Amino acid sequence: MHRIDIDSLNERFGQPGRLQFRREPGNMAVLEVENELGSARIALQGAQLLSWTPRGQEPVVWLSPQAQLVAGKSARGGVPVCWPWFGPHPDGGALPSHGFARTAPWEVVATASAADGGTELSLRLLRSEADTALWPHSTPLELWMRIGRELAMELRTRNIGTSPVTIGQALHTYFAVSDIRQVRILGLDGCDYLDKVAGGRQRQSGAVVCSGETDRIYLDTEADCIIEDPGYRRSIRIAKSGSRSTVVWNPWIDKAAKLGDLGEDGYLRMLCVESSNAADDRVTLPPGGVHALGVNYSVTGLP
Repeated sequence: MHRIDIDSLNERFGQPGRLQFRREPGNMAVLEVENELGSARIALQGAQLLSWTPRGQEPVVWLSPQAQLVAGKSARGGVPVCWPWFGPHPDGGALPSHGFARTAPWEVVATASAADGGTELSLRLLRSEADTALWPHSTPLELWMRIGRELAMELRTRNIGTSPVTIGQALHTYFAVSDIRQVRILGLDGCDYLDKVAGGRQRQSGAVVCSGETDRIYLDTEADCIIEDPGYRRSIRIAKSGSRSTVVWNPWIDKAAKLGDLGEDGYLRMLCVESSNAADDRVTLPPGGVHALGVNYSVTGLP
């Protein structure tokens, strides 16, 4: 297991009253951010943002009440980092779904205060021999975040090898909603999507609503998405860059029960809208190439 020195992390990167590292059970390290604009928690395993709450608002990023930080397993909720492939490995086999970055240790590269009063931080994926056996490519990965009234994240992959490398990825964000049955997603009208529940390729007509298990990859779209939530009287805007695919997922009743860690009626309280490079949107990086998948989340009130 990767050794974590909490005291050293606080000495090097902490900001008194604004940013501190804590040790959770099982030697799991969590970074806590608290500034005048908002708050967040980030696990160093997987660089997984566990929560984000703008000041004076309801939480925007959802974490299951039954989520646990366990070595080698992504916590249910937050923003798991899917990389260097999305979903099953393209070649099949027993390789881990959504890659290995979401369960691997990451290291802190830098922390800083932003000009607007927010907090910035950068983390870097640590590679192991086991990971290299799964992914024998020289592709350093970093995740940058800015936490404040808005949440910005950017996942940057570099290819420092001598051959092209193709990656798939997603920021698998769980958004907190008041009641999934009352929520609409705007911005995907007219887009084709791959329906992983019903099968086949479909075309979206109007707003996206969930009335059962939903697992879709929307194709050829760079548009902002807006989650309209009348119960919380708010809209969540999802702006993205470096992505031409968007995943919408909710497990609904039966699958949620099989997952076992969503909590009672947890499927009603969450909705995944994932900015991704999935399906035919996978990215090929030439030697020396860089790709950045970026998102910006902001909240406005509904009348």
